[in-house]
Amino acid sequence: MTFLERAIADGHAEITGEGKTERIHYIAADHSERWADPEEKVRAEFWAELIYKYEYRPERIRLEVTVPRRTPADRADVVIYNDDELKSPYLVFECKRADLTDAEFAQAIEQACGNRASLEAKFCGVIAGLTRRLLRFDKFPPGEREKNHLPDIAVRYGKPPEWRFYKNTTGKDLAAVPREELRAAIRKCHQTLWEGGRRSPIAAFGEFCKIIFVKHRDEKDPDREDGKPYAFQRREGETAAELSDRIHKLYDAEKAREPDVFTDRINVDPKILAQCVEHLEGISLERTELDTKGVAFEEFMGGFFKGDFGQYFTPRELIAFAVEVLNPERKNLVLDPACGSGGFLLYALDHVRREANRRFPKHASDPKQSRDHFGYWHDFAEKHLFGIEVNDELARVAKMNMIIHDDGHTNIVGHDALDFLPKLHGKNGGLAGGKFDLVLTNPPFGSVVKRTEKGEGYLEQFELRNFLGKSSTATEPDESEKGERDARRGAKAVKDRAASKPKSSSLSACIRS
Repeated sequence: MTFLERAIADGHAEITGEGKTERIHYIAADHSERWADPEEKVRAEFWAELIYKYEYRPERIRLEVTVPRRTPADRADVVIYNDDELKSPYLVFECKRADLTDAEFAQAIEQACGNRASLEAKFCGVIAGLTRRLLRFDKFPPGEREKNHLPDIAVRYGKPPEWRFYKNTTGKDLAAVPREELRAAIRKCHQTLWEGGRRSPIAAFGEFCKIIFVKHRDEKDPDREDGKPYAFQRREGETAAELSDRIHKLYDAEKAREPDVFTDRINVDPKILAQCVEHLEGISLERTELDTKGVAFEEFMGGFFKGDFGQYFTPRELIAFAVEVLNPERKNLVLDPACGSGGFLLYALDHVRREANRRFPKHASDPKQSRDHFGYWHDFAEKHLFGIEVNDELARVAKMNMIIHDDGHTNIVGHDALDFLPKLHGKNGGLAGGKFDLVLTNPPFGSVVKRTEKGEGYLEQFELRNFLGKSSTATEPDESEKGERDARRGAKAVKDRAASKPKSSSLSACIRS
């Protein structure tokens, strides 16, 4: 049950009416609001969280509190009081919709700080979905916005915590999130990094990949003991510059371990980086379901790259169908020579992982089954999945996608899949002719490949180039009826070709060698 569901079950709130007349009633506060408002849903869930997670009595929580000395008249969304008489405000919050822009979030912070000052409370904060900002003023002047950062709300008027998230600690660990929340966090990160057009969308996405790389590796740090705080979060009193320095150190350490994934530094201002950390710090990429991560990242990347690179991303339904038809097994060597963001490889991995779940049904509770389960699918991910992508930026995305989905990225190669085999073998020793059991791919809509650009022998290495009609030229459609008739009867072209177009298809090609 969610916190709000618990509150409703315990009689602290109720939802009445239907459609446009549906309303939520906060019983102790004797207050009701229209339930269709997106901001009300954020406030209601947070209000319930205050009761059950932070142990504040509903009788001391009030909504839409009139703020004195504010012109025009203003109301605070949520106020927690120190006393039963409701005369001593303790915490003041503004609750906003999850997809708030950075400018709107900054405005909400100032609104919360102004309301706090007028109500003379010690603490204030802004809640916008997963993104939160909390500030303390018991030890700091009213204008401070950096050194007075709080990672989390104190439990029942206690001492504010130094960190918000601790590994395997009940109530304080990172949690899996539903698809829409993950998508919202990703969108907010990209919007923050884009900086209103100061950075190109492609550059913004490149920086996002670096940040999410650090986030994922921090969650999986094997040296972190239970009860210890995660590093990818902002601690008490930490400035944006101090947080940025720590994130850079984490990134540099991981970059040294994975030199083929990233080669350059994080090129983001400290305040921008701190905002991205706030968007992502409460999400567990490790615990969020594979399909949820796949949909969120692929939809985001699909729209982004389709607009900026003109790339075609294969629909997930076709990928799933192709993988089910070919039914990859853990001993199969699988290749996608035009892997894009890695969709076919990820679904092949998920297919084998589901088989591991079937073979080892008690892997979540039995240590031996857990080891066998992990070895079953992880060996496949590391040694049996190969991808080639001609676009370096997309190759990096594929590597990141594989890392986020539990590895297999070491065999993603940024290179032309139609290049000479010795060159491909030099990039990765596993890329050799006649080696692979399954090829799953969706050949891209390609431009003309010219011999002058690729050098002698590039086009000649393909036997199929010989089976084209005499009248075939680089400017004619690949689907010409005469060309297909010539190919069927095995006729060889007498006219040498200076260029060729890669063949494309509306359906994913599924080839078993």
